Amino acid sequence: MTESGNSGAARPAEPARRGRQGSHRLSKRNRYVAWGAAGAVVVAGGAFAATSASAATTWPAQKTFTGRAFDTCTAPSAAAMKAWRTGFYGAAAVYIGGKNRGCAQPNLTKSWVKTVNSQGWKLIPLYVGAQPPCQTGTRNEKMTTSNAASLGTADGKDAVAKAAALGMKAGSALYLDMEPYDIKNASCNKAVLSYVRAFDRVLRGKIYRAGYYGFSSSSAAAIATEKDRTDLPGNLWYAKWDKVNTTTSDWPWSKSLYTNHSRAHQYMVNSKEKRGAYTITVDRNAWDAPVAIIG
Repeated sequence: MTESGNSGAARPAEPARRGRQGSHRLSKRNRYVAWGAAGAVVVAGGAFAATSASAATTWPAQKTFTGRAFDTCTAPSAAAMKAWRTGFYGAAAVYIGGKNRGCAQPNLTKSWVKTVNSQGWKLIPLYVGAQPPCQTGTRNEKMTTSNAASLGTADGKDAVAKAAALGMKAGSALYLDMEPYDIKNASCNKAVLSYVRAFDRVLRGKIYRAGYYGFSSSSAAAIATEKDRTDLPGNLWYAKWDKVNTTTSDWPWSKSLYTNHSRAHQYMVNSKEKRGAYTITVDRNAWDAPVAIIG
């Protein structure tokens, strides 16, 4: 893809459309590269109607980025970001908060956001909130079937507050990071969906677009194949590490899902790259979805 940073047309409301187990940024040190290709699942419908509460709200125009994006555990320095502004990448994901965020963020301040935005970068806010009750490993925050909705509400409020404090304005997309879990575990999957819906309701109530990061074989599939689309995220960022820079040709689900600039694809991980004097290990993403609106 070629780099661009155009803003999409205004929408009347944020719509509710839309591996083998691995880990993303819960712990960079413990991360391993493994994923299982999900079978194609056909889901009826493409764009899904917004809830009545959000339908009457006037939303800022979506700021869409189409091109390559990278994510890395700790936000690089402003100097490193300037050196990396070569045209290969046009956007960067930053971990704005969540109790399961895996790395410290000494550079990630409102001043840093303003600086890298002036350099021409588009930013993708990512929040690592509560993880599924059936997920393996130790987490700082895990939901249960009984507290999933209340945790989703609390984390949604925290995500909005963290984004706003960094100068990411209303209308920005915030992406919830959900790591792999056994989606065939009915009670576990129910808890995740309850958490996600509560998180998204808060975001939309505060006029932030709801996005979601997950694995094509598990956590993303749970969202994409869910029949009840109420309060599900309107933008889906799927991890499928096939090294193919696309959001279309390897899309695992119905082609009518997550259209109109609502998809992103993490296609390569742990890529050690050098630009100028700065070497950073990043993940590569094909991006065609909303990003942050910087104040």
